[in-house]
Amino acid sequence: MMATRTIVDNASAAPNLSTLVAAVKAADLVGTLSGPGPFTVFAPTNDAFGRLAPGMVDTLLKPENKASLTKVLTYHVVPGAITADDLRQRIAAGGGTATLTTVEGDPITATLVGAVITLTDVNGNKSYVETADVRQSNGVVHVVNGVIVPKLG
Repeated sequence: MMATRTIVDNASAAPNLSTLVAAVKAADLVGTLSGPGPFTVFAPTNDAFGRLAPGMVDTLLKPENKASLTKVLTYHVVPGAITADDLRQRIAAGGGTATLTTVEGDPITATLVGAVITLTDVNGNKSYVETADVRQSNGVVHVVNGVIVPKLG
């Protein structure tokens, strides 16, 4: 990934993020995530999407489920460029937790498990940052091993 390219350009070139890119396209979020930002994106890998309930990805990608897909994707986006060091500082300042307000609106909670940044969604599901601080021209990406899900419905 190149720091001179946008989040969408870089994700499109990363084979392990192809499911995320397909979802971003299906939700018509390419323009938003190619914009100036800055954004922090917690980017689930293909394996992360593969761990969802069987058929869930295919269901979310259907045109009639665009609103739910958009909620899931924007739940992985936080305004501003937040580095792993920023997250660690917020976690320390928060007594072991940091609450991040997502573009979707629901919060995610960041904690440390050892040295690993862990995200917990509103449903109690956890995701771990596998690769932190991938700089983009319009923000920063942290590659995560799970899909975090907001309140749907």
